[in-house]
Amino acid sequence: MINDSTLAAWAPRMLSVLRIMAGLLFLQHGLSKFFAWPAAAPPNFQMMSLIGLAGAIELIGGALISVGLFTRIAAVVASGEMAFAYFMGHAPSSFFPQVNRGEGAIMFCFIFLYVAIAGGGPWGIDGARGGAK
Repeated sequence: MINDSTLAAWAPRMLSVLRIMAGLLFLQHGLSKFFAWPAAAPPNFQMMSLIGLAGAIELIGGALISVGLFTRIAAVVASGEMAFAYFMGHAPSSFFPQVNRGEGAIMFCFIFLYVAIAGGGPWGIDGARGGAK
């Protein structure tokens, strides 16, 4: 049986795992917008638009969050983008996230908000440099 001290020892490492996975998933959205990979780009994608700015935040922020570099700053920006995306793109169609298809935006928003406050954990460039963990 796993005891509390073992779980407590693994908590920072699991924070790093959460950060890495959320960053990689976020990065996919930016890759799709700019490079139509691994999924097709949004129709009529233009770099100099709100969706272009969102793609840049997803691409750069997702990469930074994934490797744990400037983690807190990148996570604050990514969290803000997801809050903006939810209220601009999802909430107007319905109050309920399951109906307006906004669960992903809400989850990213709060995961990145948590990472901004808790730090990126020990497995990342910030942690290796002795910076914010």
